[in-house]
Formats: sequence, C-alpha cells, structure tokens
Amino acid sequence: MTGSEVPRSFRLAYVPGVTPTKWVRIWTERLPGIPLDLVSVSAAEAPGMLRRREADAGLVRLPIDRTDLSAIPLYTETTVVVVPKDHVVTAADEVTTEDLADDVVFHPLDDTLGWERPPGRPAIERPATTADAIELVAAGVGLLVVPQSLARLHHRRDLTYRTITDVPQSRVALSWPEAETTDLVEEFIGIVRGRTVNSSRGLAQTKPQAQAQAQPKAKRQDGRGAPRKPAAGKASAGKATGRAPQRGSGAPKGGAPKGGKRGKPRRHS
Repeated sequence: MTGSEVPRSFRLAYVPGVTPTKWVRIWTERLPGIPLDLVSVSAAEAPGMLRRREADAGLVRLPIDRTDLSAIPLYTETTVVVVPKDHVVTAADEVTTEDLADDVVFHPLDDTLGWERPPGRPAIERPATTADAIELVAAGVGLLVVPQSLARLHHRRDLTYRTITDVPQSRVALSWPEAETTDLVEEFIGIVRGRTVNSSRGLAQTKPQAQAQAQPKAKRQDGRGAPRKPAAGKASAGKATGRAPQRGSGAPKGGAPKGGKRGKPRRHS
C-alpha cells in the first residue's frame, strides 16, 4: 500500500460489554498518523455493519454467519446471573441452573448466549433489550443471565451477580469483511494478538527503524570501501621522497636530452 492509498482513519465497531481501550492505546502509539474511530453497535447489527463496509473491522460476539466475514476468537467470558442484593443465591459464590429453577429468568431479544432452553421459568414477554431486563430485575420481577461484561456495563447499587457454571458462555472475536483484509486490518490483528512492533507485518515502525531508514548509508571503514592509505616507507605517486635523484653514467648535464649529440661549432669565413 502506497502512501497515497493509506486511509485517513480506521473504523472499529464494538458491541456492548467489549472494552477496546487497551488496543486503541497501542494503535495510537504505533500509528499516530492514522486515527482510530470507534463505532458502538448492537451485537445483532454488527455483522451487517461490516458487510456494508461501514466499519473496517469489529469486536463482535460469536456465533456469526461467516459466509463473507473472517473472524478470530479472542476470549471467552464468564456467564453470570444478575439478582437483587437480597436474593437467596447471593449466599454462594457460584450457582447452577438448578438453583434458578423456581425463578423467572428473562430472555431479552438482544440475548447473545444462544440458548437452546433458558434456565428458570420464562417470563410472559421477552424484554426488548438487556437494559430493559435489568430494570425488571431491579423491580424484583425476575433474574437475568448474561456475560459478565454486560452485568458490569449495567451495574446498579441494588443489584449484584454470581457466576453460573452450567450454561453457555459468550465468545468475543475480531471480525472483518473477508475481501477487505487490508494493511490496517492486518495491523489491528497484530495488536489484538499481542505482536510487538518489531514483528508487525503492517505499517507501524519503531523510532530507531524510522531513523535508520532516513539516514544515508555510511561509508565503510573496514578498508574494503574506504580509500587505502599508502604503506609505510613508500611514497605516493607524484610526491617527492626528499632524496636527490642519482645521476647515471649517461645522464646529461644541464638538462640536455638523454642520448643527444653535441654538434661542432661552425667556422665563420
């Protein structure tokens, strides 16, 4: 990718509960000239946003339809049950679905756990959103099972949560359009996978690397590329040695040409 082809920014979508702060900070350090724009999107809408090219990549919840999307699983979240602080399950650190058998457990329309059969007794109606379900839990109407990050996102002082062990867990992945695996996408893949800047396959460079590329090549000083100095005791070509030249037996005096003949003086009449 040439300099003229580098986009002005990188758009990253993320679903509720996912916190991309660390990765954004690393991006800013490595690619200060390319802003990273965050776009909040619901879990259900995230794949469509990527397919419409409204974001370059997204932090999504699996499963998603991978027909034309690539995805790299990043981590798996703990699943918890959100309850009022005075609920009986707060006496334990962990609970099972059997402990919730007598309670109404809400199953909101934006649920991300992919239940075959939610635990507990079903509510008369399904709440539209997780936020709506949280309000109903606070009213003492029922309970809610969600990924731990969503319980933290919707934290209230009158509610708490406990780990529930025998239920599905939510997996978070980095996804992007399969046909749009650009240099910047590769760069972000390296960041979330923990690659160092020296092993990056994208655009990022360390300061020493950038400086090394900007400096002209230095002359080699190992004797193979630098001019050789004359050996000790030998004179360089065209320089005097300080000793007078020796005269040979046939050397002319006064600078006469070597081997020249003297002519006899002519007689004048």
